[in-house]
Amino acid sequence: MKKRIMIVGPTQAGKSSLANILNDTSRPLKKTQDVIYGRNTIDTPGSYIENPSMYKYLIATAQTASHVLLLIDSSRPVAVYPPGFAKTFTCPVIGVMTKTDLEQENAFLCSQQMQSIGVSEPYFRISLTDNTGVEELKEYLLGPANCQDIKLEDTN
Repeated sequence: MKKRIMIVGPTQAGKSSLANILNDTSRPLKKTQDVIYGRNTIDTPGSYIENPSMYKYLIATAQTASHVLLLIDSSRPVAVYPPGFAKTFTCPVIGVMTKTDLEQENAFLCSQQMQSIGVSEPYFRISLTDNTGVEELKEYLLGPANCQDIKLEDTN
């Protein structure tokens, strides 16, 4: 079974835009209540993290993921994740701060939130407007040799 990268974050944090980049697609961006499986990603609705009763669905969906990306929107760093939330996943959890081009002064606050959530460094600071930090994240997830040919294959 192919393993995908699960992307979790609040509404409007850049989940679908990041999924498009990791899948090398241009799927239309729209609010949805569905989990969307892409070639390399699992794009989850923002409401899943904004509503504690939906956490169980995130945890269950992550069972098929190679990695979980927890996104924090740097332009509005509202604490949506409960303390220690990253520890509920069995695969590696990576912290991604999006929209870093908008509110650079929130970097420290976002780092504090990542620590509270239980995400270990490194944290990736990206802007999907100018692609700042995107190549570094792709290289971290996929390895330098695979960044051009974005494929995540299960090694089992």
